[in-house]
Order: sequence, then structure tokens, then C-alpha cells
Amino acid sequence: MIMDVKDLVRKFIDGDQAAFAELVRRYKRRVYSVAYRMLGNHLDADEVTQEAFVRIYDKRGEIRSAGLFGSLLFRIAANYSIDLIRKRRRRFVSIDDDPTTIANLMAELADSSTLPDRVLENAELKEEIEKAVRKLPPRQRIAIILHDIEGYSK
Repeated sequence: MIMDVKDLVRKFIDGDQAAFAELVRRYKRRVYSVAYRMLGNHLDADEVTQEAFVRIYDKRGEIRSAGLFGSLLFRIAANYSIDLIRKRRRRFVSIDDDPTTIANLMAELADSSTLPDRVLENAELKEEIEKAVRKLPPRQRIAIILHDIEGYSK
């Protein structure tokens, strides 16, 4: 029987290790994806993913609403990604394009057909979008990633 995420979170808060393992299984890829888009490398994304789950495990007693588990988890991952960026003293430059350009490019990529002649063009467009997003300051980058790429509204 597939359990609802809210039920899993309630069990996790009550100390159920199996529920936590299932939450990790369900969220691991998406947390990793956000971290990778923020940091641009696999080792850092792995570190953020692991640390996000360690931190949410430690905060399980502070979770007031089962429905907010995902938001809290992604917030932890985003904050830890920003901390890593600051710690490593990476420098970021703002993109020259208007931020709405990124959203427009993403919409164009999503709407384009899967015809063979468009596949290469789409891959190139996706690469350009990823480069532009990586140039954004950390807080703007996480907003774009969570809202425009992962589909979160809050």
C-alpha cells in the first residue's frame, strides 16, 4: 500500500525510521536536482542532499505541519547550498538579460516539439538556460529553480 506523504511525515515526526527512509527515497532526487542546479557539481549536490536530510531529521520535532515537510526540506537544501557558496567564496555576476528572459526561454523549451530537428536546438537552449541560472546570485537562483524548474509556488 502506497502511503500518503502527510501520513509518512506524521509517522516520521513520531520517530518511525521506515517512514523517514521512505521520505528520503521519495524526495532524494528532487533535493539533489535543486542542489545541483544551485552549485553546478555533483559532489557538492551530494553533500547538500545528505546534509538536508540530516538537518530535517534533527528538526523533526519542530515540524508543525505535515504538509510543509517538502517546503522545509527544500528550504534547508537551498540555505545549505547558499552557505557552501559563501564558504567557498565563489563570485557570481548578474546576468545581462532580464530575468523574465529565463522564464520565456524555459517556456519556449517546454512548448517546442520533439521533432528530430528541434532536439539539438532544445538541448542547446537548455544548456544556455542552465548557464544563465548559474550566473544568478544564490537567492535569485534558488527562486528560479524552485519556482520555474521544480514548479513550487511558495
